[in-house]
Amino acid sequence: MFSKILIANRGEIAVRIIKTCRRLGIKTVVVYSEADADSMAVEMADEAVFIGGAPAAESYLVADKIVDAVRQTGAEAVHPGFGFLSENAGFARRLAKEGIVFIGPNPKAIEAMGDKIESKKFAAKAGVSTVPGHVGEIDDTDHAIKIAEEIGYPVMIKASAGGGGKGIRVAWNRKDVEEGFPAVRAEAKASFGDDRIFIEKFIESPRHVEIQVLGDKHGNVVHLFERECSIQRRNQKVIEEAPSPLLDEKTRRAMGEQAVALSKAVGYDSAGTVEFVAGQDRSFFFLEMNTRLQVEHPVTEMITGVDLVEQMIRSAAGEKLPFAQKDLKINGWAMESRIYAEDPYRGFLPSIGRLVRYSPPQEGETPYGFVRNDAGVREGDEISMFYDPMISKLSTWGKTREAAIDVMGRALEDFHIEGLGQNIPFLAGVMDQARFRSGKLSTNYIKDEFPDGFHGLPPTDAQRDLMSAVAVAMHRRLQARAAPGSVRDEWIVVAGPKKMSVLARAVDGGLTLEADGRKLRLEDIAWRPGEPLFRGNLDGRDFTVSVKPAAEGFVIRHRATTLHVLVLTPRSAELHDKLPPKKAADTSKMVLSPMPGLVVSIDVAAGQEVKTGEVVAVLEAMKMQNILRAERDGTIKAVNVKGGDSVAADEVLVEFA
Repeated sequence: MFSKILIANRGEIAVRIIKTCRRLGIKTVVVYSEADADSMAVEMADEAVFIGGAPAAESYLVADKIVDAVRQTGAEAVHPGFGFLSENAGFARRLAKEGIVFIGPNPKAIEAMGDKIESKKFAAKAGVSTVPGHVGEIDDTDHAIKIAEEIGYPVMIKASAGGGGKGIRVAWNRKDVEEGFPAVRAEAKASFGDDRIFIEKFIESPRHVEIQVLGDKHGNVVHLFERECSIQRRNQKVIEEAPSPLLDEKTRRAMGEQAVALSKAVGYDSAGTVEFVAGQDRSFFFLEMNTRLQVEHPVTEMITGVDLVEQMIRSAAGEKLPFAQKDLKINGWAMESRIYAEDPYRGFLPSIGRLVRYSPPQEGETPYGFVRNDAGVREGDEISMFYDPMISKLSTWGKTREAAIDVMGRALEDFHIEGLGQNIPFLAGVMDQARFRSGKLSTNYIKDEFPDGFHGLPPTDAQRDLMSAVAVAMHRRLQARAAPGSVRDEWIVVAGPKKMSVLARAVDGGLTLEADGRKLRLEDIAWRPGEPLFRGNLDGRDFTVSVKPAAEGFVIRHRATTLHVLVLTPRSAELHDKLPPKKAADTSKMVLSPMPGLVVSIDVAAGQEVKTGEVVAVLEAMKMQNILRAERDGTIKAVNVKGGDSVAADEVLVEFA
């Protein structure tokens, strides 16, 4: 076993690896960039080595700097985590040449599976079910059209060296191929330096199901069952679970056996994932193999009890797998939600900045179930524009799928973040949807369920009751503090379009509320003025809501639903009805920044005439560029920023005359 391991990564995966190494008594070294100098991983590791500027191309992607750090610290092995150099066969070979152990598969396996065209040929030879398609070289657009028509529409045009959702187009007809093939080839060349393309049948309403495999250097390979990763946006996974609600035992066994057969065919000797696209009829076809640890590995660990990071380390050290296939069993159900720094109410645009408040739910056994949170941040840390926008991965476990979903919903209620946009309300909304709870998933789920984007969910009757009760309780507490002798019991509560008279009385440390001929009992209240979360129990059900003061009441969010709840005296309510509606500010002559980020370019100047659709500016954040276009014809009155400036969300970039 190794005595010291260097982690060639950052963020939550670096922290995750450190935790396993600590348990095994292995010392750790992390490398870090300028942006990560004060990171949680640097604080936790036994040693840390600075390797360069914030852009990954100046630090985490520079093999020479990683090797130098190994030499400086005397580490015996390198764990690459995921992303960066984790699937770089050249890096693995370089380490071997230097006498440093790579904690991952051998270079030949990485190479064989890293090329999507070659991996499909390997899969076919190993007897793995593959999508009908063309995996050879494609000469030009005419050749691509011929292939597409032989396969039958719709088809997927995909870059061989692609990843991260780039270099992919779906073609539904000949015109789509004419436009899509050259576009994908150009994108592949620009993003990956490799313009080879393949075309395969596109499975409609597909599901993404993957098999976790684990091998050692003695020829042993097992699978640890499947994960369903169908809830995706822009080909990026958002919610994962294990096992899959789609599979039966027969399909699970067939997929597992094929994944193991492919792994053995390439001599696989670490943790890896064989990904399949599955039809709703349980047909399945090989997609690709990821020759590294997956982001979503916690859900597999939670249903099998196997620490995948530990097994990767042991395999790299030459140890045999400690179990055979017959020893592995599925226990319960696990769910994972990726907490991203993005604003779901603004089309999920990246939202960078400081975690002014970061309060995750309690981990381990909680009153509502088992919770795990994999994070690499603390309150006060900054989410940088240079890296992936993930804040943490929240995972829950239950005996059944429904139980795991219920635990996730409650854990998301208890997760509080301030300082930047985050997708917790969206994730909570999915957990509450009947379709998601039924298990009828597909990779089109988000597009199908939120075709016009996410704007929150309307309140249920139960949520309206809950928010009204919370608002009255907070208002009474504030009133008792300000004027103890004048606390009243009768209120008019306005929750959205609904207005009701509420009689609230303090009884046995809680509140009894009467409204519309019904009685509600609010107890176990945990809130003090100024706190952003209100916890309590309404009619026997525990809950947590986010709260903040607003004019004449409070803005309250429960899961995916937000309401401005007013608590008024009868006279105030009467006067309130006479107030004219507030007009929204006129921003029609302004181009606003939709997100915090870096100005890549300003493409207009004062006095210039522009037409609708012309590019005005380009912003960048989280490795993603956003092109801002003119929404009207007009003349530019003022340009308030320049290329290289950092801007906040809603900052005025350009003004029209």
